[in-house]
Amino acid sequence: MLLTVEEMSFFKCNGYLIKRGVLDAELMERARARLWDGAPPGRRREDPDTWVGPFAEAEESGDGDNARRGFRWNFREPGGEEWMVRLLAKNSAIWEMAEQFLGEGTLVEPERIRGIYCTLPYGDHAVPDLTCHCDGHPFNLGVVGYIDRVEPGGGSFMVWPGSHRKFYYAFDSQYKNEKTEEYERLREYFNQQEPVDCYGEPGDIVFWHQRLGHMAGPNTTRRIRQAVLYDYLKQDLHEAQEEPPQEDMWRDWSAQMRALELEE
Repeated sequence: MLLTVEEMSFFKCNGYLIKRGVLDAELMERARARLWDGAPPGRRREDPDTWVGPFAEAEESGDGDNARRGFRWNFREPGGEEWMVRLLAKNSAIWEMAEQFLGEGTLVEPERIRGIYCTLPYGDHAVPDLTCHCDGHPFNLGVVGYIDRVEPGGGSFMVWPGSHRKFYYAFDSQYKNEKTEEYERLREYFNQQEPVDCYGEPGDIVFWHQRLGHMAGPNTTRRIRQAVLYDYLKQDLHEAQEEPPQEDMWRDWSAQMRALELEE
């Protein structure tokens, strides 16, 4: 399942790429079952009526391994389990595609993924405005994998296409969270644009550039949005993150990515 030239060109222009049917079905079911080990009492997998948010105050948790607040549930505890790493970061197809983007033999060997990130259904609650942000921690290439169906409006990974080519230059460093004044101006601009709702089926993944404007969309369906996330790191990231944005923002990417002409 290698990337085509057209797909790599799309990513270079838009900052994201959706690939369908990549994740292993058995590991996805294992992850869907594992999620409920972190559920508070009363939230039951077999009863969709208990899935609707937000979490009550008594259900909220500030535990970094199992954070729950409002409509968000980030179950990070299983992220270091070997099978979870195989599900996403070391899925052979995803690994090969990541190397196409960043260069063969350049990636740090993963020890864990972020975990299972969920958005509860909003039910009758008001839906917030759609606003983008860039992640603050250093990495090279992000990937989101859906382990269950995500319908349109179902809390998908939402993206603002092309924003990576602007936000990249709105930081003092290539990868660290050192924003310039331009960052907020750009956020205001892109927040007036319509994002892309990257909904999908179990097994679909979304690659995304580290400086892409994005958000976890509100969930207006009756299904919990369940996704696994990982951030690919290059072996030279520690040094590269100290450098300012480069004239060629693709300098640290594969030779194939650097050679692609940028087409709008």
